Amino acid sequence: MVKIDLITGFLGSGKTTFIKKYAKYLIDQGLNIGILENDFGAVNVDMMLLQDIAGEKCTLEMVAGGCDKDCHRRRFRTKLIAMGMCGYDRVLIEPSGIFDMDEFFDALHESPLDRWYEIGNVITVVDAMLEENLSEDAEFILASEVANAGIVLLSKAQEAAETDIERTKAHLNKAMESVHCDRQFEKEIFAKDWNKLSDADFKKIQSAGYVGADYEKKDIAEEDAFQSLYFMNLTMPVEKLEEKVKQIFNDKECGNIFRIKGFMQTKPDQWIELNATHQNITIQSIKKGQEIFIVIGEKLNKEKITTNLMGTQTPLC
Repeated sequence: MVKIDLITGFLGSGKTTFIKKYAKYLIDQGLNIGILENDFGAVNVDMMLLQDIAGEKCTLEMVAGGCDKDCHRRRFRTKLIAMGMCGYDRVLIEPSGIFDMDEFFDALHESPLDRWYEIGNVITVVDAMLEENLSEDAEFILASEVANAGIVLLSKAQEAAETDIERTKAHLNKAMESVHCDRQFEKEIFAKDWNKLSDADFKKIQSAGYVGADYEKKDIAEEDAFQSLYFMNLTMPVEKLEEKVKQIFNDKECGNIFRIKGFMQTKPDQWIELNATHQNITIQSIKKGQEIFIVIGEKLNKEKITTNLMGTQTPLC
């Protein structure tokens, strides 16, 4: 049986960064792994962010966004069937578009997947400085992502004060109460600088398991709760890009922005990768990218964001 680890978490929480570190650990242990980026209805920038770990022991796969949920779920199942024949020791799933864990669990209990796979871990990544004032829909999505977690990893813990971490723990427990789940987090929450994770830490994560918690479901789709705007062929000095990103985050007329991510080509053979949240803006050089930027949030003002970022150019959607 191939173990499957589901790495879930809120938008911009740091899932892709964790997956890269976790995958490297598993590869160093001699495991042959597959990573499935499950992207419902969006251009998959995160797939590009994982390119540098792909190789003989690590294969990247993707579920492209479908025209509707049924189409998306069929593609998800079909991809898992194909991956089941590839001889992986472990499969990691980044489930953008799946916040209802029942969808994940149900798929693995269907034939023939139930003969090939078993659930290893549900690992949830949460920003150590979690935004306090989430909308009702966003609060539900957060709760549904952590309810079944065997371990909750706090990202950017080294940048957070102890009061931030305690506030985030309290927020997660309050989120459980809001969906009438009797689960409360304490020991399951792991707060440590990811750059200092030891083999013992990774072994703990690798054996975290999952919890079959019950909670009150809400009829909501992630694509309804969150909006995405896509911008192509953005060209400007890197300093100007950072300035514009800060401006969008600080301009309340733009809406409630969660994350801005993407790539820009600076020279014929050079690219930069942008990954920005309210708390942190990271810009770094990479070997290869794709000419796209994505703005993710709630109640987005397309016209205002477009003007701030690109002048009069219209985004893809």
